[in-house]
Parts: sequence; C-alpha cells; structure tokens
Amino acid sequence: MDDVDYLILGGGTAGCILAARLSESGHHRVMLVEAGGAPRSPYIRIPAGFGHLLRSPHHNWAYESEPHPDTDDRPIPIPSGRGLGGSGLINGMVYVRGQAADYDGWAGGGATGWGWADVEPWFRRIEDYAQGGAGRGRGGPVHLTQVRERFPVADAFLAAAAEDGAPIVEDYNLDQRGYGYYQVNQYRGRRWSPYEAYLAPARRRPNLTVLTHTQATGLTFDGRRCTGARLLRRGTPGEVRARREVILAAGAIRSPQLLELSGIGRPDVLEPIGVPVRHELPGVGEHYTDHYALRVNWRLHGVRSLNESTRGWRLAAAVARWAWRRDGILTLGPALCHGFVSTDPADERPDTQFLFMHASYENAAKRVLDRLPGMTVGIIQQRPRSTGTIHAASADPLAPPAITPRFLSDPDDRRRVVAAIRIARRLVTRPSLAPLVEREMNPGPAADDDAALLAWARATGQTLYHPCGTCRMGTGDDAVVDPRLRVRGVEGLRVADASVMPTITSGNIHAPVIMVAERAAEMILADA
Repeated sequence: MDDVDYLILGGGTAGCILAARLSESGHHRVMLVEAGGAPRSPYIRIPAGFGHLLRSPHHNWAYESEPHPDTDDRPIPIPSGRGLGGSGLINGMVYVRGQAADYDGWAGGGATGWGWADVEPWFRRIEDYAQGGAGRGRGGPVHLTQVRERFPVADAFLAAAAEDGAPIVEDYNLDQRGYGYYQVNQYRGRRWSPYEAYLAPARRRPNLTVLTHTQATGLTFDGRRCTGARLLRRGTPGEVRARREVILAAGAIRSPQLLELSGIGRPDVLEPIGVPVRHELPGVGEHYTDHYALRVNWRLHGVRSLNESTRGWRLAAAVARWAWRRDGILTLGPALCHGFVSTDPADERPDTQFLFMHASYENAAKRVLDRLPGMTVGIIQQRPRSTGTIHAASADPLAPPAITPRFLSDPDDRRRVVAAIRIARRLVTRPSLAPLVEREMNPGPAADDDAALLAWARATGQTLYHPCGTCRMGTGDDAVVDPRLRVRGVEGLRVADASVMPTITSGNIHAPVIMVAERAAEMILADA
C-alpha cells in the first residue's frame, strides 16, 4: 500500500466519478478503496434486476433504522449500495435534477457557489439524453432515456391526471410540475451505472489503484492535517498515506461514521463509545434527511398488469426478449410515470412526487409482486422537515451506525402526506382510470379520515433510500464542510457525496450526487 496523491474512501457513485476525474490527466497517483467487490452480477445490467440486488448482501449493506414512535416503533430497512458503483447498481435508475429553488436555497443558506445558475451547466455536462432538447446535455458520460415501454394502464393514469386538471409535461427536468414518463439511467436497454460511465474506462490507467474488499477503519493525522487512512484488506490491516488529500465518498451513512471513529464530531457521541475527541464538529451525523415512501395500491380488472407478466411462461418470454432485443418488461425499474404535484393550492411549486407503476407488491419491503392485477402510486414528500441522525454506535469500525430518521415527526410532513394520499385517490375516480379499478387495497376504504390515513402512513412507509445531509455544506457552526467541500478545521480532508447536501433535493438524489462529485473533482484539481 504505497503512498498516493489522492486517497478516495468509498467506491460508490461519487467515488467512481472522483477516481476517474482525478486520475484523468495521468499526473496524480490515485487510490480508490471500496469495502465491497466488483460489479459482476448479471442482474446489474438488467434494469428489472434491481429487486434481486436489493435482497443481496453482496450489493446492499441492508441497514435498519432505530425504532421510533412516529413510525410505530418498527425498524425500517435502509438500503445502501455495496461494491464498486454503490447505490448506482441497485437503485431504480430514475434521473431527477431537482428544482432550481433547491439549489438557490443551498446558496442562500451558506453554500456559496451552489445556486442553480452554478450547477445547471454541470447537469448538462454530465448528460447524454437520448430525447435531446434545449437545456439538456448530449454527449456526456451519463446515458439517459425516457422510459420506452408503454402500457394501457399507464396511459390511463396520465389521461386521468389531465382530466384532473394537471399538465402533461415532456421533460420534468426542465419544468417539474405535472405528469409524464420518467427518465432513467439506461443505455440500449441496460442499466447505465456510474461504474460503467466513469470507473470502468479508467481502471486501465497505471496511475489508478482500485482496492476492493477493503474497509477503511479510520483516518490518520499529523497534527491538524489528515495524512491518510487505516485499512483492513481481507482481514489484514494496513495504512495508506495521501500526499495531497483524502476524500471521503462513503455516502451519507458511512462518511459521518468514519469521521466519528477518527475523533471528528460531537463529544457527546464520541465519549460514550470511547473515541477520543480530536476535533469537535457538532454537525457530523446530524441533519439526516431521507424520502419517506408510501405505496397506495389498487386491484385492477379487465387489463393486464406487470404482476401477471412476471410469472411462468410470460416471464420466460420476457427474458428471451430482453436477451435478444434489449426491450420489454425487463427494462423497467420501479416506476413508469411521474407526477410532481403541490398539496397546497396556494403554492404551485411541487412538494410531492408520485411514482406510478402498473404493479403492486405483496411485500413492499422485500419487493415481492402480487399474483393478481394491480397498480401502485408511490408517494414521497419531496422536502421533508423531519430530520434525524446517523452516528457511530460503537468504536468498532465494522459495526453499523445507529440510524434514526424520525420520519413524520414534523406536523407539516404529516399534513402533506395525508393530502397527497387524497390526491392519488382522486385520480382513480377520473373517467379514464375508474373503469379499470376494482378496489383500493391499501390503505383501503376503511381509512376514510385524516387520522386513519396518518396511522397507515406511520405503520407502512419505507425509505426511498435517499439519505443525505449528515456532513452538510455551509458556513454556520453546524456545517461540516465548507463550500469547497473541505472539512472545517482540518487540512487535507474533504467529503464529496450525498452527505454534503445542505437540504434534500426535490426528487431522487442520484443525479445531484453525480453533479456534486463532478464539481468536487474540479475543485480538488483547481486547488492543487
């Protein structure tokens, strides 16, 4: 384990991008360290394989939240990608830039240089959007396409939205408000992950070393300067020194834990687990935010859904079709159509995201589909006010951290999710959709008042695994990194992943994480 110029800890989405960009010139020696392995599973390239990967311990850290009263004192699964490519290998591939106001809010809150005018050109730079259009990127490393498959139930859902008075939009990444088909990270019918887009082409470079099955157990220091990291590689301890910088890219769950295990964080967290305080930073592990997902579903009749198409001879035919033509139902992720809606009639800015799929789960947590026809509208509040914490629970670097989301703890969140359920229910009464609906399965007709709907939301919701904010960027006392992503009060150490996001963006966060990593690489090279 020789000295390097840049040491990147974490080989997920951000880590793949940083490794590719920092090694691109050939002038710097770069090492990427990842606890998981290389992406070899055949399910990775098959878009519909995400359900299998979410159940795989080789690809999912499979964390769980601490029980909390606001979600019925139950542990909630918190998926997190494991292996080169990270969550970009197991997510639903949905690509959402977010709203301009999200980033202007970042800048207004102290993340100078991260307003919409600053980040929008970066989104265009990374994109290769098949459908094109003004304001969208072409020729970038991230292949994108609108969902290609069309189904009668999905068309009926969009028609019902129009009958409800909502606009149908062609490109929600230019104007989010309305309904339409999702855009996904796919290329020629296959998942297009950050590993394929960035790291795979870079791995042949002689100045880039990639260590898999290697756990970072702590950072090393010389006074206030971070000099490298302690590693555990297949059970053998070692150490790597970084001549220029160490970059944490382990994600919003692991990055704060690694800081805390290295003595950077809150004394009231570190002292009880026996970790000496090296540098007090009160924001480490705080401000954890995620999207809490509800799934309202209905039994259908007179029309086929995905449920029946994934069994028996139909599934065999779908596999053959994908192998031969790279199309059909195996190109589908968890959602066909979107709806970005406002639950407040006085505010046109969307605060809720719908994810429509002509399928229903027998077990949502385990991604097991029903046998009879069904459809689902997933509901997420885009900018929840409820925040939680992620902290090291032990000095053992191999032990999982304590994850406490506190979903639905804020009254405003509770009000908005109930209002969103009522909007989804209203859609199914419209003429285009109503004839196809046999009955509502969840939450069911018995949940007819706000209290019952909230009780159902508390008892059944799951995370959409969009954790962020635990090493937030800014200038205040609770900021962990400055606007150039340098850990405050420490030299030679940055964080560049979802943990630095000051607030969660309006929609799936994979696209913002790609943007953050690209900008981080440019900042690091410029500062060199």
